[in-house]
Amino acid sequence: MTTVNQMKCACPSCLCIVSLENAILKEGKYYCSDGCAEGHQNIQGCGHQGCGC
Repeated sequence: MTTVNQMKCACPSCLCIVSLENAILKEGKYYCSDGCAEGHQNIQGCGHQGCGC
């Protein structure tokens, strides 16, 4: 059995891999930051170096 503890941020334009224990959970999806979780309505990028979302 394999346990997944990291996955790609659920934001479509984000390139980040997020740890499930540190992720922001919203509507059953895992995000790397508040900006990604809110769809970049108020926060443009996730702020992680080189991501570009």
